[in-house]
Amino acid sequence: MPLALLALAIGAFGIGTTEFVIMGLLPEVAGDYGVSIPTAGYLVTGYALGVMFGAPLMTVLGTKISRKRMLMLLMGLFIVGNLLSALAPAFSVMLIGRIVASLAHGAFFGIGSVVAADLVTPDKKAGAIAMMFTGLTVANVVGVPLGTLVGQSVGWRVTFGIVAALGVVGLAGIARLVPDMPKAAGVHLRHELAAFKNVQVLLAMAMTVLGFGGVFAAITYIAPMMTHVAGFADGSVTWLLVLFGLGMVGGNLVGGRFADRALMPMLYVSLGALAVVLALFTLTAHDKLLSAITIALIGALGFATVPPLQKRVLDQAHAAPTLASAVNIGAFNLGNALSAWLGGLVIAAGLGYTAPNWVGAALAAGALALALVSAALERRAGEPGTVVAGGAPAEQRAAVHH
Repeated sequence: MPLALLALAIGAFGIGTTEFVIMGLLPEVAGDYGVSIPTAGYLVTGYALGVMFGAPLMTVLGTKISRKRMLMLLMGLFIVGNLLSALAPAFSVMLIGRIVASLAHGAFFGIGSVVAADLVTPDKKAGAIAMMFTGLTVANVVGVPLGTLVGQSVGWRVTFGIVAALGVVGLAGIARLVPDMPKAAGVHLRHELAAFKNVQVLLAMAMTVLGFGGVFAAITYIAPMMTHVAGFADGSVTWLLVLFGLGMVGGNLVGGRFADRALMPMLYVSLGALAVVLALFTLTAHDKLLSAITIALIGALGFATVPPLQKRVLDQAHAAPTLASAVNIGAFNLGNALSAWLGGLVIAAGLGYTAPNWVGAALAAGALALALVSAALERRAGEPGTVVAGGAPAEQRAAVHH
């Protein structure tokens, strides 16, 4: 794997830390600003919505410059947003800081995925994408637990100051290691937009929303769930997040490895198992050992879907993948926002801190159903004489690609 992937992973590490560390610090932030836990959850929802809208916006704005320069500008925006969060005098200002930082997230991973895939041979593309996303998963093993520990010990503002410093390191790594890769010649915004006419691209994005949304329905409220239901001490949330992060690392690498071999079967297994594990979490959350095991499984199964989903979007939008790739990152965070909001609703309705797990199970099951529909449509499009998008028979399309 090229050394440039390390630079992308460093940037992903910083972004992953700021995205996930807030979950372990929700009680502290809520107490500091005098708001409820569901209200503090808007810091998760707001960040996720910022990613969703920022991904296409920042990608379109960056079409006139090289991908490397755009990645550097995005890291600069990330640094500013985290500094604003660290210094925020009011909850509303912190929410603005979270949104500013989130604007860099989707475009960074979207453009970074394209760069990572272009650095390797076709049979290693999913593995390269997984390598970049390793920074995001390692953040959950190292950055998030340490950030949670620091936030609980000396204040959450210090945590976000450290995250801003991580952004500086990521910016330096990109400047030093990532080659200057201009956009493909002859590809314009209209070509990027044309990818959204492909029903398979839209189905993959819908799978992303529901599948990863299932993970966030449970993990957004992990701190109150584990302390109020499982009976863990506040300090235990740190190592529980380590378990979640370890699961993410393993699932991400396995997902990348098998997505290059059997992409759709990998999605069937991971999404189906995720739905089952999330449903069981409503029961296992009442036991310390079982809840710890379940949290690791949720991380593994959830992130096993990331490389195959991202690769499927790149494959289906192969002619102009940058915008579609970035929008799919936004789709991950649309799922995060949707599930965090729904999880807050069921808690506020008095259904208990384990109720979001049922929401997550339903979302993951919906993603599995869409994966089966996508595969069925693809098989049908491959039949001789079948008319596909654009009005050409499938065998003619195959001839064009070969």
